[in-house]
Amino acid sequence: MTKIRTTFVCSGDELAARRTARDDIVAESPDGADRWELEHGPFQNYERTLRVERRDDGDFDVEETTTYRLAIPVWAWLFHMPVKRAIKRRQNDFSYWWAPPDRLDASASTVLGLLCAVQIVDGYLGTVLTQTLTFAADEFGHGNTAQGYLLGAVRFGVLISLVAVSLADRRGRRTLLLATGVASCSFTALGGLAPGLVSLGASQLIARGLSTALGILIVIVAAEEMPARCRAWAASVLVLSAGLGSGMAVWILPVADVDVRGWRVVYLAASLGLIVIWRYGRRLPETQRFNEAIDHDTSDDEEARDRRRARLTLLAVSAFLIAMFVAPASGFQNDFLKDERGFSAAQTSLFTLFTSTPAGLGVLVGGYLAERRGRRTVGAVGLAGGTILTTLSFFSSGSALWLLTLVGVVMTASAVPALAVYGPELFGTHDRGRANGLVVTIGVMGSAVGLVTAGFVSDRLGGELGPALALLAVGPLVVAMLIRLRYPETAGLELEEINPEDA
Repeated sequence: MTKIRTTFVCSGDELAARRTARDDIVAESPDGADRWELEHGPFQNYERTLRVERRDDGDFDVEETTTYRLAIPVWAWLFHMPVKRAIKRRQNDFSYWWAPPDRLDASASTVLGLLCAVQIVDGYLGTVLTQTLTFAADEFGHGNTAQGYLLGAVRFGVLISLVAVSLADRRGRRTLLLATGVASCSFTALGGLAPGLVSLGASQLIARGLSTALGILIVIVAAEEMPARCRAWAASVLVLSAGLGSGMAVWILPVADVDVRGWRVVYLAASLGLIVIWRYGRRLPETQRFNEAIDHDTSDDEEARDRRRARLTLLAVSAFLIAMFVAPASGFQNDFLKDERGFSAAQTSLFTLFTSTPAGLGVLVGGYLAERRGRRTVGAVGLAGGTILTTLSFFSSGSALWLLTLVGVVMTASAVPALAVYGPELFGTHDRGRANGLVVTIGVMGSAVGLVTAGFVSDRLGGELGPALALLAVGPLVVAMLIRLRYPETAGLELEEINPEDA
């Protein structure tokens, strides 16, 4: 509980202004004489009181006391000072550079805080294989082609995620989120005991499928619980949390330089994610929209089915084309750095941290602009620019390699919140899980095709990845055009406006 007490001398007009309910960082409602309580805002508890004494000169001695507790689990420490400063400095509207575009209530703040904690685990799980495969292949004596086939095969674990998220449309988001989180941590850790590349791939096929389902469900829960003008912003915060989890895998990666089997530690560390899932994931409530949709049957709505099919086709084609490029660009980056540019594990870790950490700025700015300027412009520009610069980086070396990768990552990151939120937004509650599972499934098929293609072409060109990625870069550039021409603009709309069958 935080208590802020201030004393000051003010005139009658200034006192009258203090006696009006606040509507900035918090919306207040009167609760007796010179006392106000929480009406809306990211607080578990909130109270403001005034103690007033009239002075002989006609002014007033005022003591204002504000007591509150933030409804932000895990991350309250991060917002302690900004919120405290905002409470002290009263203003007339909700406009803070560090805050979402719209004010969150206690429920949304709690849910987002818990989801970010779980998202860190999911980010770690989704990074382990791509960061370690080149070192595992060295221990087991395999080259680029074997890595490409393994990465492609592992992607087909998405069929597991399709089943899981489809069940979430009937059994609830929370139940499946907990189940996939626990299981994906367990199977990822099992990979650290793999005796060969095939067994490693088998364990990670299951783990990747489950972690993919976990990621889909996290975004769905966020979309269903956030205000209309905060969905893309929430997606940007979740992406940052996933990036933190990915970074943790990179931090551990230098153990691969210590011993040929050192990469196994990165897998075994995934077992720590079970603690996070159990402690924070189980505190998540079921989404209000799912609870309200249980008895609302939309299966006979022909217009909704036609709209869903058109949107599903558009998003699935886009996911396929983007993944064909993104998967090999990220999956083979360590191999490119090690074999074509002579990087050690420690140098690879440093390069990844240097070029990926600033992506957080792109994500935050992209999420904010997606709410203020619209999804389509931000998504199209970020995707096209990031694709071009990333492709050029695979033809570069020295400082140009570092700079092109850095700017390409930032531009790509700026498009992520705008594009990520389209999946949950464009489908009704009864079909949100299944539709997003299908989109991701098609995207994973695209990543498998891209990985196999990149591995095959690079091996035929003496191990050079640049030409293969240049060929695959055509896909995201086509999607950037589709975003501008065919995607609907959803910024600021309630999910029920986007999907009338849920109204």
